[in-house]
Amino acid sequence: MINHFILALAFAAEKHQHQRRKDAKITPYINHPIALVNVLVNEGGVLSWDVLCAALLHDVIEDTETTEKELVEHFGKKIAAIVMELTDDKALPKEERKLRQVQHAPAASHEAKLVKLADKICNLRDILTNPPSGWDLPRKQEYFAWSYAVVAGVRGTNSKLEKVFDVIMQEGQVYFSKGGVHG
Repeated sequence: MINHFILALAFAAEKHQHQRRKDAKITPYINHPIALVNVLVNEGGVLSWDVLCAALLHDVIEDTETTEKELVEHFGKKIAAIVMELTDDKALPKEERKLRQVQHAPAASHEAKLVKLADKICNLRDILTNPPSGWDLPRKQEYFAWSYAVVAGVRGTNSKLEKVFDVIMQEGQVYFSKGGVHG
């Protein structure tokens, strides 16, 4: 299965090759799915190849021209199904997409919940250390509150990841109480 994982890494790198994060450093986008894998393995103890492949691929449908059919052809129905569970419908307004994530989280597969937890952990860490350019304090607070609502629907999935998430939420409270300043 490691060869499948390496194929997923290469596929994600190719699909996201021209994308950058919206932070001040304009970080290469591929760093984000790699960070999810790191969190899943090293903080959550997750060793499922399907989950790790889905983590690498979790944004390719949403953020690139990749199709579900392509994912099925390259990685099989199971990984494609996990990725599809994690994919927002970009045709919907942003607020509707965010509401649907909260609503659908409890019904997601165990595998999708693991990736969702890692995604929220990584995004919150980024907001605290290297936030998107132009995000003011209220927008950061709003993202934290929304993430908390999403993760509430996946509780009971992985206690290690949930503890990591809770620590980041506490760090966020300290950060926000200081007006968005570290130290």
